[in-house]
Amino acid sequence: MIDATEIRELFADLLARISDERLRDQVVETWTLACREGGWEELEAVTQMPFTLLTDCGGVGFIEHTFAVAWGALGLAEAQERAYEKLPYEINYDRLIAGALLHDVGKLLEFEQDGRGGYGKSHHGRCTRHPISGTALAARTGVPVEVQNTIACHSKEGDNRPKVVETILIHQADFACFDPLTMKADGTLIGEE
Repeated sequence: MIDATEIRELFADLLARISDERLRDQVVETWTLACREGGWEELEAVTQMPFTLLTDCGGVGFIEHTFAVAWGALGLAEAQERAYEKLPYEINYDRLIAGALLHDVGKLLEFEQDGRGGYGKSHHGRCTRHPISGTALAARTGVPVEVQNTIACHSKEGDNRPKVVETILIHQADFACFDPLTMKADGTLIGEE
């Protein structure tokens, strides 16, 4: 079974940027809970999992996507802080990193290995999408509601809903990773020959 030590090692660089020790522990606890309840016993299976079943991922895996969204959201926040003479809202970096690491954690319940070397939707995933299951997992480990907002509202479930600023940054980073792949798959990504 995947344990807290493996999760801490996997996300060490980003977890080290979360100053609130309790929040850092809650992120690890949420990931560990998701792995256990999703039946993931080996980290290798999680690292090989695609980050979406909606389009060809072009070889990008779930963990790589989680890193890309986290670093992308951080980059967006840091760019605004550098560019704006006075930032018109506060960005909570602990909340941003925790939310980015947890935004897709519900996919550990939504996806399963298909027994043929691939991945598919689980029964759980057919009943509940990852923003909902991920939020429920985070609530169970005591993750603050503002971070739960980043999980619940990072995708279409968050359309026209109130959001913390960190949710917006995570959403933009997430779709900056997702949209080029769907556009490539449907032939609308310009420059692809």
